[in-house]
Amino acid sequence: MIIKRQRDLEAMRQSGAIASRVLNEVAGFIQPGVTTKQVDDFGAERIRHYGGKSAFFGYKKNSSSAYPCHLCISVNEQVVHGLAGPRVLQFGDIVSLDVGVIYHGFIGDNAKTVAVGGCGILAQKLMDITEKALYEGISQALPGNRVVDISRAIQDYVEGNGFSVVREFVGHGVGRSMHEEPQVPNFVENKKSPPLKAGMTIAIEPMVNAGLPGVKMLNDDWTVVTQDGSLSAHFEHTVLVTEAEPEILTCPEQMPSKLKVSS
Repeated sequence: MIIKRQRDLEAMRQSGAIASRVLNEVAGFIQPGVTTKQVDDFGAERIRHYGGKSAFFGYKKNSSSAYPCHLCISVNEQVVHGLAGPRVLQFGDIVSLDVGVIYHGFIGDNAKTVAVGGCGILAQKLMDITEKALYEGISQALPGNRVVDISRAIQDYVEGNGFSVVREFVGHGVGRSMHEEPQVPNFVENKKSPPLKAGMTIAIEPMVNAGLPGVKMLNDDWTVVTQDGSLSAHFEHTVLVTEAEPEILTCPEQMPSKLKVSS
C-alpha cells in the first residue's frame, strides 16, 4: 500500500478535479439520440481540453487486447467496462459513465450513473441507493478502520434496500497506477482486511444490481453484464484517507485555477 506524500496529493487533487469536471460535462451531454461513440468522443475532447489523458485508453488486463475507448460507457444491464460504438441511447435508458484521467502523472477516477431523459421508478431507486451506498462507504474511510469497514457499510446499505452487490469487481488503491493495493470490495470477505492509514488514496466504487449479483463477460472481452438481465448502477469517487475526515479528491473545487474556465 502506497502512502502518498503532500506533493503527490496536490497532483492527485488536480487529476481528480479534472476527472470530476469531465464526468459532469459528459453526464450533461447525455440525451436521447446520441450514440455511445459520440459520448466517448466528447469525453476524449474534454479530457484533452484540460490537459489530461484518458487513464483507460490503451489499458491492458492480463493478455487481453488494449481497451479501445476513452471512457467506460455501460448501458442498462451493462455493469462496467462497456465499449463505445454505434448504439443509440434511448429515453429511459440508464448509463454508467466511468472517467479516469491522468494529469501530471497521477490518476483521478470517478463514475456515476445517469438517466437518459428520464427513467422508471426502479431505475431511479437503484441509482439513488447506489450513490448513497458510495457515501456510506466513504464515511468509513477513517484512520484506524479497516477496508472491511467500508465494505460492510456498502453491503449493508445496498442489501438492506433490496438490491445486490457485484462480487467480481471491486474498488482499489489508485495513484500513479490505475490499480494499486489495497483492493476495496463492496462486500465483506472472509479474509484479513488491511488497515486504513492517512495518506492512502482509494477508489471506492459500489456496483449494484437490481436483481441477482451474478455477472458475465460479453464476447468483446470487456463489457460486463448482469447474468439475469437486470439493471445495474455504478458510482465512484477517489478518496484520500486523512488524520480526520476522508477527503474526496474527485471534486471540481480542486480544479487548477488556470483550467477553471471551460470553453
